[in-house]
Amino acid sequence: MLTVETERELDGRWIAEIAELPGVMTYGSTRNEAVAKAEALALRTLADRVEHGETVPELASFFSAA
Repeated sequence: MLTVETERELDGRWIAEIAELPGVMTYGSTRNEAVAKAEALALRTLADRVEHGETVPELASFFSAA
């Protein structure tokens, strides 16, 4: 599972970051907007890793094969 960490900046913007995926950090005018943007960026980052043949252990919690 990926954890989205949030914090409010001094200027009122919200920042959301996923520590398990370096570089996945977004801003939003609300906490929910920042979290949604971080989740979308995380999915794009994971897809890019899969496309390039990189190991993505995070996917174990998303999918199961029957």
